[in-house]
Amino acid sequence: TLAERTNLAGVRHILLVLSGKGGVGKSTLSTELALALQNAGKRVGILDVDLCGPSIPRMLRVQDSAVHQCDSGWVPVFVGQDKAIAIMSIGFLLERPDDAVVWRGPKKN
Repeated sequence: TLAERTNLAGVRHILLVLSGKGGVGKSTLSTELALALQNAGKRVGILDVDLCGPSIPRMLRVQDSAVHQCDSGWVPVFVGQDKAIAIMSIGFLLERPDDAVVWRGPKKN
């Protein structure tokens, strides 16, 4: 859609870290990759859609932060003073970090 193209207009590269198995290091790899790209002077966004254990906020020490909604959508959490890493995670939408995500059907899809 037009809105999606507009939102992603400034994005030059998209990397997908995916596995059909849990516990193989997807979150660790994503975090280390984001930090390495930040060190190289790049701006990075992480979309953490891990329903079973969204750990990216904890790994980047922003687990106590909150996302906010504005007219154009959700405002991500930024990491560090230079704000070179932006994070959107299901973990920010849970009341407690150990809560389970119990979305089913259309919500999960």
